[in-house]
Amino acid sequence: MDIHSENQITLLEERLRQAMLASDLAELEVLIAPELIFTNYAGQLVSKQEDLDMHRSGILQLTTLEPSTPRYQKHPGVSVVSVQMHLIGHYGDAPIDQQMRFTRVWATSSEGRIQVVAGHASLISEI
Repeated sequence: MDIHSENQITLLEERLRQAMLASDLAELEVLIAPELIFTNYAGQLVSKQEDLDMHRSGILQLTTLEPSTPRYQKHPGVSVVSVQMHLIGHYGDAPIDQQMRFTRVWATSSEGRIQVVAGHASLISEI
């Protein structure tokens, strides 16, 4: 059964982008599944709580998240999004100015709503 449209996922992706920029913990809480499995660019697993803690503590501060070249795949009950993002901000004292690709899986979570249940980030390097 198809439970969500590409338009709905596009809107959720924008809500997530805005929440990340604002470190909006309440919105991130709604959009990220409790059972999140996220692999960061260094290959480390990050839980929902760890992700929220980075925003809560202020260690991660983003000023720009500019998306380009999104790709969507719909499957019964699941949507996969791959999007390139230009990130500008700070992680601790280290400045961030990177092109990255994020892949996110949106599905009905254990909370019974469409949330990010899995994701992956990769640095885009110039060849």
